[in-house]
Amino acid sequence: MPREFKTVALWGRLGENSVTEPAQQVLAHLRQRGITVLVAAGSDAKRELDGATRVDEREIAHKADLVVAIGGDGTLLHAARHVAARDVPLVGINRGRLGFLTDVSPEHMQSALDAILAGDYLSERRLMLAAAVENRAATGSLFGLNDIVLQKGDTGRLLDFTTEVDGAYVNTHRGDGLIVATPTGSTAYALSCSGPIIQPNVDALVMVPICPHTLSDRPLVLPSASRIRVTLDHAGGSDAHVVCDGEALARMAGGDALTISLAKQSVTLLHPREYNYYELLRSKLNWGRASRDRPTVSR
Repeated sequence: MPREFKTVALWGRLGENSVTEPAQQVLAHLRQRGITVLVAAGSDAKRELDGATRVDEREIAHKADLVVAIGGDGTLLHAARHVAARDVPLVGINRGRLGFLTDVSPEHMQSALDAILAGDYLSERRLMLAAAVENRAATGSLFGLNDIVLQKGDTGRLLDFTTEVDGAYVNTHRGDGLIVATPTGSTAYALSCSGPIIQPNVDALVMVPICPHTLSDRPLVLPSASRIRVTLDHAGGSDAHVVCDGEALARMAGGDALTISLAKQSVTLLHPREYNYYELLRSKLNWGRASRDRPTVSR
């Protein structure tokens, strides 16, 4: 049965010029429908979203039935880490550059929201990753919808690290780091490192070396239930960083280990009924664009 959304939260950098206008439009539209609208305290420093109820960012997942992320994919990724534990669904309105996750355009946002509020939408469960750093002071659990990344701390230095999957030794690597990505994250950083595109409903993870010193060190697709352990053998004289969805959340030194596995939480994304993943790929990655479609460069 479709959910009933009586309280909707707006998420993003709502004080930015590119975000404020669509946020105001969404706020007015939802209030006309009798829906309570929440925004995080401090996200709208100029107080331009009159009529919205301001709450602590940490409380939004407890009080909202639906979260509308307005911005780029990074905005939705940030929201996902807050709402996953409460199973609050997310809708993304694109005000960024690419928009793999924030797939509703501002031109269609009101009609898309009306359809979602009426129960006419596609619901999609997306896997998340959980990670922890061993041999260090407790960092708490780290979560990512796209990826968990081990990356070098200093420019010009290589990392030496060892990988194991479910207790079995896989390889010893040398390079700039390692990406462990969900199917959602397969079109993000992992793709730029020659990783495969994995359809979102496939229960798999991908382990992708970053700029490996040995060219035969290639991406590896793993079952989603895999437990990955990465031991940092040598960090080139500086700490390495653990980055979750683009945000550096922990550090590792030589001898430390990073464990990555599927999180118990998942994220529910809501899409308009006409959403098509392959059409999204064609659009965002410019598939099938012939040379005659390229702009002519005058000399």
